[in-house]
Amino acid sequence: MTSLPKIFDVDAHVVEPPDVWTSRLPARYREIGPHVRYLPSGNPKLDGGGYIEEPGTEGPPVAWWFYEDHRYSVKRLIAAAGYPADEITLKGVTFDEMRRGCWDPAARVADNELNGVEYQLCYPNYPRFAGQIFLWGKDRELALLCVRAYNDWMVEEWCGPASGGRLLPLCLVPLWDAELAAAEVRRNAARGVRAVAFSELPTYLGLPSIHTGYWDPFFRACAETGTVLCMHIGSGTKTPQASPDSPDAVSATIIFGNSVASMSDMIYSGVLHRMPDLKLLYAECQVGWIPYLLERLDDVWETHRGWSNSQLRCPERPSTYYYRQVYSCFFKDPVGIELVDRVGVDNIMFETDYPHQDGTWPNSVQAAEKQFGHLSEEQVYKIARGNALRLFGLAEN
Repeated sequence: MTSLPKIFDVDAHVVEPPDVWTSRLPARYREIGPHVRYLPSGNPKLDGGGYIEEPGTEGPPVAWWFYEDHRYSVKRLIAAAGYPADEITLKGVTFDEMRRGCWDPAARVADNELNGVEYQLCYPNYPRFAGQIFLWGKDRELALLCVRAYNDWMVEEWCGPASGGRLLPLCLVPLWDAELAAAEVRRNAARGVRAVAFSELPTYLGLPSIHTGYWDPFFRACAETGTVLCMHIGSGTKTPQASPDSPDAVSATIIFGNSVASMSDMIYSGVLHRMPDLKLLYAECQVGWIPYLLERLDDVWETHRGWSNSQLRCPERPSTYYYRQVYSCFFKDPVGIELVDRVGVDNIMFETDYPHQDGTWPNSVQAAEKQFGHLSEEQVYKIARGNALRLFGLAEN
């Protein structure tokens, strides 16, 4: 068994503290911008990857986010670290009823230390994994201010002095405008940010396709600044369904299909060919599906080139772009490790998903050792740490 080095965790989450926006928005926007109120729980209903809910009228108060006419309760499901599975439900909670590491950077670093994690990249919770909440905002000026306020908080506080350099910033962009998105990438890159969240399937959000060229200014800004385009599972909001009356377990099982679709779209769009310095990261989708997808992409590219337009914008074999520019991460995928040579040992990284229910905290080292501890020392180092250091431009300590 190879000894595991300190983990570089490329997919965890932050539960945003109540003052992220109220402390940064202009006074005229503080009551309509995102803010927390304490009201009784309601009865949340999961609908296409989002919740439909309103506060209840009786019972103990829990934390609710209010933004324009949107309501969202902070749920045990997204602040699950340290709680047994049978207590993890859609029930609302207060900030005092979750581990402090969910929302406090110094406490997060301490929890990471317990978990064998040195560096960590954290996706949003309340704004959704790509900041979709602000895309749906009615007031575009407010929405842009909210995106910038989140990024300022992410850089200056979450990843500020209290984190000791252990928490790395992952910023948002205004999804409704590719030029504004490019400008925000450059603004944040100038202060050291090397990761930005984006939707794996923007058309699912009613946005232009990546095939149109609309997103090129944004993609170009990422390529030129060395900013990794990070696409978390579910960032398209729309979840796959097998049948209208399928239980949520079906969608939870097959949601990696959105990443399959996204990776295929990205490769065949020509974006990676035109921008060879652009790097993609797929988060929380696991990796065992990748070898078959690459085989299928290459076969369609060759066999069906006459009618499918497979080589129209993709002149090189699709797997070439994958091994050069695409990365994915996992935390529960022994099948993917069995296929590691075909997945690409240089293309995968480990994650913990703290503090979500799926996460492996506080046993991430054991989970990693069980899945890939039998590999060579070089391979273990790359998956646990080395690939992420290289991708985000950090030097080894």
